[in-house]
Amino acid sequence: MSKPRDDGQAEMFRPALVQIIDLGHPLVRLAAELDWEFLGTRFGAVYRAGPGQPPLPTRLIAGLLILKHMHNLSDEVLCARWVENPYFQFFCGEVVFRHELPFDRSSLSRWRKRLGEEQLAALLQESLAVAHRSGALQTKDLERVVVDTTVQEKAIAHPTDARLNHRAIEKLVDLARREGVNLRQSYLRLAKRAAIMVGRYTHAHQFKRAHRALKFLRTRLGRIIRDIRRKIEGNAALEDRFAPLLDLALRVRQQDHRQRGQKVYSLHAPEVECIGKGKARAPYEFGCKVSVVTPVTAPKGGQFVLHAKRCTAIPLTATPSARSSPICKREPASRSSASTSTRAIAATTIPTDSGSGSPARSAASPKPSAAR
Repeated sequence: MSKPRDDGQAEMFRPALVQIIDLGHPLVRLAAELDWEFLGTRFGAVYRAGPGQPPLPTRLIAGLLILKHMHNLSDEVLCARWVENPYFQFFCGEVVFRHELPFDRSSLSRWRKRLGEEQLAALLQESLAVAHRSGALQTKDLERVVVDTTVQEKAIAHPTDARLNHRAIEKLVDLARREGVNLRQSYLRLAKRAAIMVGRYTHAHQFKRAHRALKFLRTRLGRIIRDIRRKIEGNAALEDRFAPLLDLALRVRQQDHRQRGQKVYSLHAPEVECIGKGKARAPYEFGCKVSVVTPVTAPKGGQFVLHAKRCTAIPLTATPSARSSPICKREPASRSSASTSTRAIAATTIPTDSGSGSPARSAASPKPSAAR
């Protein structure tokens, strides 16, 4: 993978953004305060050397992620506003106004998966550093914090056994076609019909027929799993490629809606859990339990999120030490300035019990508010 592309020469005769925007705009001021080199160093760690299309600039990706969470936008709305908003483009490092996206919308999802927890935590650390430098967040606001938990819902369809088995068949057949694995039979047409009939029989309270159609789906899914395993046996590359999806498909085939314990509720987001709310209108939520750390006091620049982590359910037999494990780990500061010490706040160990009874595993992105 080569260095990020540079289109500055091609835009020589077009007016620069600094000539058509207000330099006192909050986004322009925030762009001047952020340490883009720090974010570029953290995000650049995921680059892999080798041939291929030049990657997107790290400032573009970091700016898009910050704008997404500042304004609470979806990927589709973010891309639409980026094309029509010159301040969004300037914040992401563009020199001239662009009338088209320099990336595909799916690039945002791939970058989020590629960055991971450690790199995304840099956004939270830098936002706190900017707030500290601008005076929006004082050191006294960090002496006492509140650790609370909430449920972050996932955008998934309501999970049913028929739908999960049908989706597993579709994903396995699609992956086999892309990898050049010839299956004996795909069962796509039959599986679609069986999944439809499960819903119809259940709606008509014909549960024996619904169970028979669901059994038909599970049988066909098992045949596809065994067929793929026979075809890829001995090929280490294909075995590694199919292993995650085959494991999920096997769990989906074996699970039942009445069983207790861990289950798969979504193939594209296997981390989703079913969490009971105890409310009549919505007894359950499908998402992840999140631990959020905020200051006890009211900072000058508004409310700040000091840390956020995804919590996972722990067994009932977990030891007390596992329940009271720290929310996050301390990262060594590589710079001696005040901004670097403020960045370390987001990675400081908080030896307090959050009440969730479970350790956290993944970080959430911040909502920088230093530009307010």
